[in-house]
Amino acid sequence: MDELAINPWLALGLIFACLLLSAFFSSAETAMSAASKARMLALEGAGDRRAGIVSRLLDTRERLIGAMLVGNNVVNVGVSAFATTLFVSVLGAEGVIYATAIMSVLIIVFAEVLPKTVAITRPEQTALVFARPVALVVALFGPVLIAVEAIVRGVLRLFGMRIKENQNVLTGAEELRGTVDLMHKEGSFEKLDRDMLGGLLDLRDLTVEDVMVHRTKMVSIDAGDAPEKIVRDVLAAPYTRIPLWRDTPENIIGVLHGKDLLRALAAVGGDLAKIDPSSLALPAWFVPDSTSLQDQLKAFLRRKTHFAFVVDEYGEVMGLVTLEDIIEEIVGDIKDEHDVQVTGVRPQADGSVNVDGAVPIRDLNRAMDWRLPDEEATTVAGLVIHEARSIPETGQTFTFHGFRIQVLRRQRNRITAIKITPLDRVN
Repeated sequence: MDELAINPWLALGLIFACLLLSAFFSSAETAMSAASKARMLALEGAGDRRAGIVSRLLDTRERLIGAMLVGNNVVNVGVSAFATTLFVSVLGAEGVIYATAIMSVLIIVFAEVLPKTVAITRPEQTALVFARPVALVVALFGPVLIAVEAIVRGVLRLFGMRIKENQNVLTGAEELRGTVDLMHKEGSFEKLDRDMLGGLLDLRDLTVEDVMVHRTKMVSIDAGDAPEKIVRDVLAAPYTRIPLWRDTPENIIGVLHGKDLLRALAAVGGDLAKIDPSSLALPAWFVPDSTSLQDQLKAFLRRKTHFAFVVDEYGEVMGLVTLEDIIEEIVGDIKDEHDVQVTGVRPQADGSVNVDGAVPIRDLNRAMDWRLPDEEATTVAGLVIHEARSIPETGQTFTFHGFRIQVLRRQRNRITAIKITPLDRVN
């Protein structure tokens, strides 16, 4: 340190070199974090070796970021030490104050904000430029990073958190969702596009129970009815596939397709007395309520059908799920000329929204661009009951998750109408 005090030019040179290295680490970390791996794979396929290096670095993202952080901290500590030595040798004890003030400005502006701004503007180009130097730094810091990772994992394990080898903090789906949300906020991604991609990413996390038509809303037909009544009921139904039950609505014996019924009628010349609707029914397909939408979608495609009954752990029918229900999770509500146009979401002039209790939380969030949680309940009424820890009376008001909730109507033990007002709209 005495040598540095005698030779200020050496200290200035070291300070300048450390600032350059700090800028390199900051810009490289930002560029590598923001670079598109898909774009890198495409460039690698086109013969760009640097893109291959970036792809391999992104495969070990934890080690990459660790190397950048270690390097950045080392040079920042070094530049602060050199600056303090220089200013103290020139100005005495007061030099510490000047060194702290000046170096804070230099580090924040020229070693953090400026390089990171440049890198985030052109992440792929910056990542390619720094590919080889970053790979060298990661290789040099390898032993240090292994030790640091071991310490970090050990500390996290004490708090019950376990991170697997090369596991990212964010999954690919979460990173993609975050990117889409950011693009939507910036105006380069429409809400419909964002919702469609978000719905696609959610298929693995949702179960058929989350999207099924509850048994209380199922349109079904008693197989014991006269053929004339069954034909009338099929024609009056808004669907082509109708569940058939015998003795009790929970005893599903099959699914009657409207086209099969018409073919049978045509074959007997329209004589209803000659047909047996039960014999025309297709076998019922039952799936557990815990089946993920992703698995159910694959099952629909594999079996070339799109209608299944959902049962609980006791084998009781809870409702039904169709291929259309799953597709609607991706593209939004699909309506045709036979659908019953009941949305159950009615925005009011004062900024509040009147909602039917049976409206799914996910549908309400999509319609209003809200973030009400749907982990503990499927419908809006279920969320209110969960938060209230009881079945509220008509007129009761609650405040949770940034909204004021008022129960407008209750029928027996069911909440049928709710008024929801964002707190920022409350007078």
